Amino acid sequence: MNTIKSISEFHRLLSLSEPRHPMVSVINLAESIFLDEEVWKGFVNSFYCVALKREAKGKIRYGQQHYDYDKGVLSFTAPNQVQYLDVQTMECGSGYLLIFHPDFLLKHPLAQSIGKYGFFSYATNEALHLSAEEEDDLIAILNKIDKECTHIDRHTQEIILAQIDLLLTYSIRFYERQFITRKNNNHQLLINFEQFVNRYFESEEELQSGLLTVQHIAKHMNLSPNYLSDLLRVHTGQNTQQHIHGKLIEKAKEKLSTTSLSISEIAYALGFEHSQSFSTLFKKKTNMSPLEFRQSFN
Repeated sequence: MNTIKSISEFHRLLSLSEPRHPMVSVINLAESIFLDEEVWKGFVNSFYCVALKREAKGKIRYGQQHYDYDKGVLSFTAPNQVQYLDVQTMECGSGYLLIFHPDFLLKHPLAQSIGKYGFFSYATNEALHLSAEEEDDLIAILNKIDKECTHIDRHTQEIILAQIDLLLTYSIRFYERQFITRKNNNHQLLINFEQFVNRYFESEEELQSGLLTVQHIAKHMNLSPNYLSDLLRVHTGQNTQQHIHGKLIEKAKEKLSTTSLSISEIAYALGFEHSQSFSTLFKKKTNMSPLEFRQSFN
């Protein structure tokens, strides 16, 4: 697996001149030519990449999934994620690549908040399609970043990061709109999610395997964990973990009020390895200990 460690190296592999800034660059895809075909067959970048592609064609795999390369697709990749490009079929068309190194974010709030942008782990069917107006809005931001790279002073980092933050915030808006416009399809996903969670908590065999996790549900639904949480948050106001906790508390209340099982037995029956973890979660969510809740029915 080839590792592309720097912005400069990435430029060289695309037959481009040296970047004007060592930590961030806006690349015009129409000017790019792929060199060293073997590198692209399996590589990882050490930086973030946001790609806005117009009329691009070809195959790219991100992790185990393939990205859709249709017109107007905005795609995101994070540092150290495995990627595969088929250079033989790749036609860059027109568009832009924004690449920036994680170190460029240091000492800035974006270094902490970038983790909330789940689309950096999105797969093929989760790529973002834009209207022409939305493309223009993002291209205007990319042009500002590119212009700022032409001169470097003590204000450069703050200005560029403000623009990157704005671009990512726009992307959240576009993703939420995409969730909503796919209402019928998403409605079925929500039904599948609820059915799976209910079946899990009704199955003693499943619960014996341990607590239900976000990763387990996402794998079953063939979605990324971040995509599933964003979908649920947009349509229900709660992410996947919150839904799991809600179902756990619902089942716990049922057992506390209708059975004589001990607190430990209930904890184990719900998949907890330690009863104290169950008690802590229950009190956090209800402001009552399991025992206090049970005594309230007496």
